[in-house]
Amino acid sequence: MEKLEPMRRDYLLLVGRVLSTLVVLFLLFDAFGKLTMPTPVMDSFLRLELSTRSSGLLAALLLGGTLLYALPMTTVLGAVVLTGYLGGAVAIHVRAGSPLFETVFPVLFGTMMWAGLLMRERRLLQFFPLRRG
Repeated sequence: MEKLEPMRRDYLLLVGRVLSTLVVLFLLFDAFGKLTMPTPVMDSFLRLELSTRSSGLLAALLLGGTLLYALPMTTVLGAVVLTGYLGGAVAIHVRAGSPLFETVFPVLFGTMMWAGLLMRERRLLQFFPLRRG
């Protein structure tokens, strides 16, 4: 049983890194879309009643949070910043009356972000009320 524990720890670390990498790649893609404003992004801004002039600021906030999350030294700060950003996304979708999936997607994404972080940084579990077994 003792030999399985290091293997399990390595598996959790690998899964955490994969989840975190997927989160970072998606958020970079999203920030790029806000900078380049292709037609689907422009349509979303108009549907959500957001000023297209705010796209640069939103992209900068998203890039900043994503870079903080991607760097090991500031990953927890990045997760906190991105949690606020994603919470704002939920509020905008609720206000605009978006479909359920669009409204809940930022919550699911934030959960994936924190799950990846918790699997990589097991010390953080002492701050979260998760039970074993």
